Amino acid sequence: MKKGKLIILLGLIILIGVILFLVFNKNTAKVFKSGNTKNSQEIVEYILNISSYDVNITVEVNSNKNNNKYILKQKYVSPNISTQEVIEPTNIAGIKITNDGINLKLENSNLNLSTVFENYNYLGDNCLDLISFIENYKQNPESTFIEEENQVIMKTKSGNENRYTKNKTLYIDKKTCKPTKLEIKDNNEKTTVYILYNEVEINSTKKEEVVAFEMKRNIVNI
Repeated sequence: MKKGKLIILLGLIILIGVILFLVFNKNTAKVFKSGNTKNSQEIVEYILNISSYDVNITVEVNSNKNNNKYILKQKYVSPNISTQEVIEPTNIAGIKITNDGINLKLENSNLNLSTVFENYNYLGDNCLDLISFIENYKQNPESTFIEEENQVIMKTKSGNENRYTKNKTLYIDKKTCKPTKLEIKDNNEKTTVYILYNEVEINSTKKEEVVAFEMKRNIVNI
């Protein structure tokens, strides 16, 4: 009888051990699957091949005379669809610029005003856009990156002649593969623009979310 109880007890111990083993390995597999396993080169390639993003950013613009701070909402869909809206400061909140790849729309929701520029050829470099950094990085053969403990740092130089936005550095969280901040410096390495990424969604924005409007009011030909 005692021998039978011992066998049953031993069987229960083995069964519990098997269950714990299976549960532990199942949870470990989930953590491994959900965690980021990309190396630094893969993270850089991921950033360079972004097809869309939806971000909320805090921007500090520094000049010789003053410093200005803004909170902006930006959306982008490859290859050239974008929108940028001012959230703060309140005196210019609601100003929004939308480019559908052909036309550009400028609007102020607080004043219920909008103007459409048809066949708009954008010749400038909007250094506040993440896609601007990405394009600079791709085009500049001297672009490089370094790895630190918790982040990957991508560095490049702007190809335009604006000396105030010459040097650009993007910081990426290694765990999330998302940008955390962007520093833009002049040719003397003085910070002129500092961008903090408050919220970032990558490769989930659709074209319809960016250009959900009709170009029909106050049309201006360029």
